[in-house]
Amino acid sequence: MITVDGLRKVYGDFVAVHGSTFDVEPGEIFGVVGPNGAGKTTTLKTLAGLIEPTAGTVRVAGEHAGDPETRTALGFLPEESPLYEDMTARSYLRFFADLYEVPRDTADQRIETALDDLELEHRDRRLGDVSKGMKRKVAIARSLVNDPDVLVYDEPASGLDPLTTNYVLEYVRELADSGKTVLFSAHNLYHVESVCDRVVIMNEGEIVARGTVDEIRADHGETSYRVFTTVPVEGSDPDGDRHVSVVDSMDAVEAVREAAADAGGEVADIRTRESTLEEIFLDVAGQPMPGSRRIEPGSDSPTAAGNQEGDDRADAEVSPEAGE
Repeated sequence: MITVDGLRKVYGDFVAVHGSTFDVEPGEIFGVVGPNGAGKTTTLKTLAGLIEPTAGTVRVAGEHAGDPETRTALGFLPEESPLYEDMTARSYLRFFADLYEVPRDTADQRIETALDDLELEHRDRRLGDVSKGMKRKVAIARSLVNDPDVLVYDEPASGLDPLTTNYVLEYVRELADSGKTVLFSAHNLYHVESVCDRVVIMNEGEIVARGTVDEIRADHGETSYRVFTTVPVEGSDPDGDRHVSVVDSMDAVEAVREAAADAGGEVADIRTRESTLEEIFLDVAGQPMPGSRRIEPGSDSPTAAGNQEGDDRADAEVSPEAGE
């Protein structure tokens, strides 16, 4: 459904995205995460057809992302999505349905269905007078008025309270279950871990880890075992009326068991701990990666000079969101 092959975006002497390649399958929620300036927003805006790539290809449903026909098959939700505050939810969504040339009867049915699914109240109140959570729901409904097959959501739960956040995430899952393909970015890695089928982690314009959360954890995470024994063994610490040893392999667990048995005791409990996606993220993307993103004059490769501007610079050099 989405194919990104060698995506590269350069602004002057700054490389915002460097050679990204990934595929997103139909009905999948695909997460793109990384620190500020990693290239996430540039990647999403390129997929949405708002930015032309410097090199590489980006296809959505088999067509180039920038083709006008592609936009009819895609819904985009930017992180910041100001609405026309003098309009009501209904009038605002009808306006965008007209831009997509959706017949009025079809548009009204889609709008009411989306607003029902999102449990949005006050549909005829000025958007300037409703809460941020309701505005975000209207923005999500706007991304659906053309009934797209592909949804590109940049921080869909940005700034929302926990209850509304959970609702939005559940709704994203329902959209994927209905057959829509969702490209999803979020700073809250618990949200990513809970909703995404696969993930790429970006840092300084490059993909540094990819796969399911379990695959990324296997490749980049750590597993430890807390072994509780009824008697002290070498390397253990007191823990109430028991003793705990922290080890990193099942062979070590067995060694603790044998040591406890030799001392006249036994293993009372074993608890496994795996790295969270956030811990892995901090490990692979929390520090600057080797190399750089600035291009020497006359060269097409980064030098050793660092640059932390990232997507902030990219955002400053692209047009405002279509229709906003």
